Amino acid sequence: MKRCALYLRVSTLDQHPETQLYDLRGLAAQRSFEIVHEYTDKISGVKAKRPGLDQLLADARRGKFDVVLVWAFDRIARSTRHFLEVLDELNHLGIEFSSFRENIDTGGPLGRAIVVIIGAIAESRCASCASVPESVSNP
Repeated sequence: MKRCALYLRVSTLDQHPETQLYDLRGLAAQRSFEIVHEYTDKISGVKAKRPGLDQLLADARRGKFDVVLVWAFDRIARSTRHFLEVLDELNHLGIEFSSFRENIDTGGPLGRAIVVIIGAIAESRCASCASVPESVSNP
């Protein structure tokens, strides 16, 4: 049985993560995962440093789980760069990533391919932004 961690995030203190929690617990049960920890942040996704996410990554480095379940890509990060950094770290640690809303799971070949494509698009976009002369980008 794979051990999983749930990551939930809401943007404001008056929002509640219960819907995300319900869906993720259901997904874990459906896949016969053992939930070992639930990490929650009540903070904007544009903040790269978030207590729950930071603890999740620290525990990932300690090998405390095999899979991370999130409700949607934008729960883990708002920017493509940060999202890919988190996925890259999880991948290097041998931890699978699964998103409920997007139905993407890096445990299978299609999910891994989609993440590579997203990364290539992001890299291409960054390269084309860097090649634009400053006089054009800042008139």
